[in-house]
Amino acid sequence: MQDHLKVTLGAAGLFNRIRAAIVNGDYAYNERLPTERSLAEQFSVARGTVRAALNQLERANFVRKKFGSGTFVNHDIKFDQDAISEETSPLDLIETRLAIEPYIVKLVVSNANNRELRKLKQALDNVVNCQQDPDSFSSADETFHLMLANCSQNPLLIWIYQRINDIRNHTQWSHRKHNILTPEKIAQYNRQHSDLLNAIIRRDIENASNLMIEHLNQAKKDLLKDS
Repeated sequence: MQDHLKVTLGAAGLFNRIRAAIVNGDYAYNERLPTERSLAEQFSVARGTVRAALNQLERANFVRKKFGSGTFVNHDIKFDQDAISEETSPLDLIETRLAIEPYIVKLVVSNANNRELRKLKQALDNVVNCQQDPDSFSSADETFHLMLANCSQNPLLIWIYQRINDIRNHTQWSHRKHNILTPEKIAQYNRQHSDLLNAIIRRDIENASNLMIEHLNQAKKDLLKDS
């Protein structure tokens, strides 16, 4: 079993395992995670794989690193996530994102500095590199959209979007994504992501907002088609 895990569990898979443990409360807010060595032994992976997964978790705001102290959980749930997840349909989720993300994009255009734009570009590169794997694409896509929220520089919107990502990880979406996220559909979404980022870099606020609306409406259409 351990040998099988060592072969199949990459950074994206380990990211999903640790994120699920955090969301499920196995690791509490502000708790220090096990060391890289301990995690590597626990999951039978290389320390480089652990480091890559922790970096992705940090970009997604699930953990924060303290120099000389370790990696700490940065994800605090103070509401009944399971209950709201059960009540929220995938369509509810898309409609909520449509209500929030176009405005987030407007704030990004207004507030993001060049350093943050470089982080957005890196997050987009990670999404583009996952064209054949729905699970890896979904994780990288969540990180990209959360990075957009981070670049809004609005702490409350960032917190709200973290909760949206929690709902995205619920089984209702997990069961559908393998039907929806074909290589062709992933490629289409990535073209939309690229157009969006280019509009943000040009500081084209209305076009960027409209592109986000088009992107989410396409996701809504694909979701309804799969229903």
